Amino acid sequence: MSQWSGKYVIGLTGNIATGKSVVRRMLEHLGAYGIDADALAHRAIARGAPGYQPVVELFGRYILGPDGEIDRRRLGKIVFSDPVALASLERIVHPLVSQAIDFLVRRVSQPVVVIEAIKLVEANLHYACDSLWVVYAPVEVQLARLMRNRGLSEAEARQRIAAQPPQEQKMALADVIIRNAGSFEETWKQVVVAWRRLVPVAEAGPLATEAVSADQMTLEVVRGRPRDAAQIAALINRLRPANPPLTADDIMAAFGEKAFLLLRAGKTLQGVMGWQVENLVARTTDILLEPGLPLKSALVRLIQEMERASKDLQCEASLIFVAPELARQDLIWHELGYTPTLPERLEALAWQEAARESMPPGTVLLFKKLRQERILRPI
Repeated sequence: MSQWSGKYVIGLTGNIATGKSVVRRMLEHLGAYGIDADALAHRAIARGAPGYQPVVELFGRYILGPDGEIDRRRLGKIVFSDPVALASLERIVHPLVSQAIDFLVRRVSQPVVVIEAIKLVEANLHYACDSLWVVYAPVEVQLARLMRNRGLSEAEARQRIAAQPPQEQKMALADVIIRNAGSFEETWKQVVVAWRRLVPVAEAGPLATEAVSADQMTLEVVRGRPRDAAQIAALINRLRPANPPLTADDIMAAFGEKAFLLLRAGKTLQGVMGWQVENLVARTTDILLEPGLPLKSALVRLIQEMERASKDLQCEASLIFVAPELARQDLIWHELGYTPTLPERLEALAWQEAARESMPPGTVLLFKKLRQERILRPI
């Protein structure tokens, strides 16, 4: 039994580039509240945050970038080649992350929580969880992912892989092992089987908001599920043609990165919004609507539901990336509380990083603060 009364807590771990975050998002699709402990660790050492000054004093100003923030790549080169330095960093960061995790688990309303942490076992956090899930991938898959997704050289990637204990050590402790080297669908099936076997709650049903009549058209927002992949692909291909066109498999893979809200009129799909929550920041990267829809009603329905779900996930801010022509709907965005801005003008480093990571080329950033308080906020 976990240390948090009334919660079923899944501890999710695995070595670098095994695909832990993909599995966490799958569990979120099933109804769990996800916590990314590694993202909380990044917050803990942001400038002004509780871990910033101790880390700078320990490693020196060499690790600072031109903006005064800790350059995590420079810091990584030090700690991933020196186990003593890594242990010293963890002694500063781990207690702060543990405090933030405890705060979030107690505050959220969801009965199931998944804590993703690469050092879950090493930090003994798995003892606080109801079950331990370990994500496994072969070394050659880890290597390819690190080089492709993080831009590391082969030598850097091998160094990071070698700096961690063998995967078999975590696997020996696991209640569930997810082998994540194939397709999204193969991994999804493993996650669903384990969820139904171990988690003592029904999986989340399809979210549906109250239908609203808009200009003789009744609109309803529902949460997209992997089984909707073919329908989502067909709508996107019709409204934003690509060469080659998207397939249902492409959308299935996208479910490993984001959620979809579907706008329906009866049984007909009229619009789709693609959004994700990472590091307590909601990021909307896709809004596609059929021509002829009442624009204001459609946008308000989708965005209000995205905000409701994001607040339920403890999000601090909402970032929406739209094409310039949609950004020019000033009155609608003003009524919704959004203002156009640039990533560097956002007040929190985590928000700036989220904007830079997620902003598609040629789009306009619209921003809204969802909460006044922040996790691991600067002192």
